[in-house]
Amino acid sequence: MWAVIARSLLSWFPVDQSSPLYQMLFRVTEPIIEPIRRVMPGNGMLDLSPMIAMMLLIVMQYMVAMLVAPA
Repeated sequence: MWAVIARSLLSWFPVDQSSPLYQMLFRVTEPIIEPIRRVMPGNGMLDLSPMIAMMLLIVMQYMVAMLVAPA
């Protein structure tokens, strides 16, 4: 989740996209964000797919916690 947040924040600033940090964040987050971006309708300049990805990650984290929590 922190990688998605970092990538979203970096998109607001002029960052060298060939830098190792940006490339690492892109490789880690793109498998999560890209399928969401394909399904969601375009919103012009505003990309909501990182927010949706974070919400899905939170839901998945909650579901896993419920599975491993003692009954």
